[in-house]
Amino acid sequence: ILWLRATVHGAVVILPKRGVPYSFPTPYKEQVVILAEWWKSDVEAVINQALQIGLAPNVSDAHTINGHPGAVPNCPSGGFQFHVESGKTYLLRIINAALNEELFFKIAGHQLTVVEVDATYTKPFKIDTIVIAPGQTTNALLTADRRSGNYLVAASPFMDVPIAVDNTTARATLHYSSALARSAITLTNTPPKNATPVATNFVDSLKSLNSKKYPAQVPLTIDHSLLFTIGLGVNPCSTCTNGSRVVAGINNVSFVMPTTALLQAHYFNISGVFTDDFPGNPPFTFNYTSSQPPRNLQTTNGTRLYRLAYNSTVQIVLQDTGIITPEN
Repeated sequence: ILWLRATVHGAVVILPKRGVPYSFPTPYKEQVVILAEWWKSDVEAVINQALQIGLAPNVSDAHTINGHPGAVPNCPSGGFQFHVESGKTYLLRIINAALNEELFFKIAGHQLTVVEVDATYTKPFKIDTIVIAPGQTTNALLTADRRSGNYLVAASPFMDVPIAVDNTTARATLHYSSALARSAITLTNTPPKNATPVATNFVDSLKSLNSKKYPAQVPLTIDHSLLFTIGLGVNPCSTCTNGSRVVAGINNVSFVMPTTALLQAHYFNISGVFTDDFPGNPPFTFNYTSSQPPRNLQTTNGTRLYRLAYNSTVQIVLQDTGIITPEN
């Protein structure tokens, strides 16, 4: 589906089993918050052009909160409104559905209590700015404990590498039900796009809940120990601007999308779709976080899988690399 996922999408909400409470006090209401990007162009044309010329795709024209960019030039929309009642606590299910960019999320004058990240309970902590990567989810409690009025909700980009980003801010409004619709909006300053300390503060605050009811139990005996190095490479490309294309790779393998579904090929024993020789460790070792890259930046291409027996216990270590540019 490639970049078509930037068009129509929605949330899949995971609830506790029936009769099992949350690890935190039950909120008054829940609100899904989908952060996304919007292009004036056909998104498939955007990514196809990038693949053709070997450069990064054009940045989006706007960020959105629940489908609305907020107050921007030549757009009549006032943005999405979150309606709250004074004294009530709400669970915000925040999703970054953007394709290319990590985002900061904050609400003027309010603290957020993070309680869950990617379907895993965390030790609750209060923070005013959340950073969230594409495909990630963060659940946070918001208590409407400020003076009745309207408060700005903002989603802005975090540029963790020196490449172009869509430096626009999506805006929504937190509206207290007892306030007049035309009440002045309390504003907030968004972090600079390169605010690494803000992002680091959020990431370093994440801790496993590890309570008596939700213990952090992990297997002590494992069947497979895998080390996956994740980074970039440079492969030849006859149509590309510089004769080469930047590619992503895991253990120096760039994935080739098959025309037959992998599970379909496995179930019906269709040959020629994939091989099961994906390396469980990097093909060669080097200083993965060094700014001095290996001499050979080329990756291998293939639809390669790592085969596991059913019910195997697997340890996977994900190691970022500094090849071309470090990312968090």
